[in-house]
Amino acid sequence: MPPRRLTLSYSAPVEAGDARRVAASAGRNTGAILDVLGRHAPERGRALELAAGTGQHSLACARAFPGLHWQPTDGAPDALASIAAWRLAEGPANLAEPVLLDIADPDWPLRHGGQDLVFVANLLHLISAAEAQAAIAGIGAALAPGGIGAIYGPFRRDGALTSDGDRAFDANLRAQDPVIGYKDDAWVAATGAGHGLDLAVVEEMPANNLCFIFRRRV
Repeated sequence: MPPRRLTLSYSAPVEAGDARRVAASAGRNTGAILDVLGRHAPERGRALELAAGTGQHSLACARAFPGLHWQPTDGAPDALASIAAWRLAEGPANLAEPVLLDIADPDWPLRHGGQDLVFVANLLHLISAAEAQAAIAGIGAALAPGGIGAIYGPFRRDGALTSDGDRAFDANLRAQDPVIGYKDDAWVAATGAGHGLDLAVVEEMPANNLCFIFRRRV
């Protein structure tokens, strides 16, 4: 899946000439994400992050969960450069070198199977329903039995957008590409169930976001 060129309030370099990039949204939501993962993530094992973006979450999660070997991935080479730069500058030993991963490639779980945790943040609203289904299917296939899948982001609730900010953002996304936009919470749960993922809980997050916590069926 080639990266979409969407106009988003996304990221900026730490300083001129530095490959590290900073997304303001990642700075705002990192603490809440760490809190949720701290309640549900395994203490030890292998963790795979999809669509890691700037790498801010990768760095924070690897620091917060030293018993997890944290493997960041992304489908965009410029994102990999930022993740690698954060790792080189500040990364702990359990943060792996980022690798290119196209979530629409049905074979990626074959290369990254046996995971104890698969985490993705702020992706599903930026891709089509078919691509989102492929991503969820891949999470189910990549997880070891009993492993945890965590999907964070903004979603429709029972088919509805529930805040003015969400309505404006979803409209902006669909104006840029009509096949993308917010996915419904019930659809995410049902899609996970169809790919071997049992929904453990949906965590309410700041800024009207949700975090779905799935467990891979044994």
